[in-house]
Amino acid sequence: MTLQGFEEVAITKPTGNLTMTVMASRIRFNKATASALGYPAYVKVLINEKNKQVALQACTGREANAVKFSKPEGKQASSVTVNNETLVDTIGKFFTLKQAAEGEVFYQTAAGELDESGKVVVFNAANAVSGTMKQRGRKKAIKG
Repeated sequence: MTLQGFEEVAITKPTGNLTMTVMASRIRFNKATASALGYPAYVKVLINEKNKQVALQACTGREANAVKFSKPEGKQASSVTVNNETLVDTIGKFFTLKQAAEGEVFYQTAAGELDESGKVVVFNAANAVSGTMKQRGRKKAIKG
C-alpha cells in the first residue's frame, strides 16, 4: 500500500476569527487574537485615522506606550479586556456607539487580520458590526 494522495493532519488548532469588540468603557479582544500574536504580555496599539484601522503589535513591557495585554498560553482562559481610558477614547472615535436599553450594553465588533509577518493584527473599523448584550457584573439595586 502507498501513501500517495494522503495529507498529514495538522494537530495545531486554527486560531479562528480575530475580533475586537468596542464598548463605551472598554475594548475586548478575543482569545484568538491573543493566540495569533503568541500571547504577548504587552502590545502597542497603533491607529490609522485615515483608514479607520487599529493594529496590535506585540512588544516588551519596557517599550514606550506598551499596554498590558495577555497572560501566558494556557493561563489566558478567555478574551483580553483593555480598560485604558485613553485607548478607549481614541479607538472609540472610529465607532458609532449608541445608547443601549437598561441592563444592556451596545457594542461594535471589528474583524481582524494577521499580517504577513505574523506579528501584527489589524482591525478595520469601517466593517464593524453592531449589537447589544446583557450587562455583566453586579445588578443595580432596586429601590422600593
